[in-house]
Amino acid sequence: MYKILVVDDETGIREIIKKYAVFEGHEVSEAADGMEAVDICREREFDIIIMDIMMPELDGFSACKEIRKSRKTPVLMLSARGEEYDKIHGFELGIDDYVVKPFSPKELMMRVNAIVKRSNGTAADENKKEIISFEGLTVDFTGRLVYIDKVKTDMSPKEYDLLFYLVKNRGIALTREKLITDVWGYDFYGDDRTLDTHIKLLRKSLGNYSKYIVTLRGVGYRFEA
Repeated sequence: MYKILVVDDETGIREIIKKYAVFEGHEVSEAADGMEAVDICREREFDIIIMDIMMPELDGFSACKEIRKSRKTPVLMLSARGEEYDKIHGFELGIDDYVVKPFSPKELMMRVNAIVKRSNGTAADENKKEIISFEGLTVDFTGRLVYIDKVKTDMSPKEYDLLFYLVKNRGIALTREKLITDVWGYDFYGDDRTLDTHIKLLRKSLGNYSKYIVTLRGVGYRFEA
């Protein structure tokens, strides 16, 4: 059973998500705007937050940024808009997934399950100490940290997931399909541009060491070091 916080100013949206989540045995709390969500998260912990972007009082982006100051709770963002800018901004803030309205409640719950399982798996992996360095790039799997020239670099959860997966499979040609399936952890319903957007953000975070991520035209990517 997961503890889920659903944040949306539309009562109907909250009700349909709650209906499907409760049916699967999860516990659901609700908030009608970003400010209410921030207040609730200060007092309670959740396994995942499903949050709309456009809301009164405090929008989803601002609420996510505020919650991230004290919680590392996974966030799945909802939006009626599907512009790349919104997706990139969300991923830079550290959200775990982005779903455009209207959406399939069944697909939404699949994504929720995948995110929570992946989050729990990451916590378990941190018990196994492993650190790998390539020139000035250091990847600490144990602490889920990345250092560039001995300076800790902050990245979004998905950037960490992608980098760790690429590093663990270094030297192997990874197709877009395999990356999406293994890193996202569910049958992906979007398109390859989402993966490419995350790779672009990851390369930006790595700076001079982005050279290790090689694009294989028509195939996918490979980590070479």
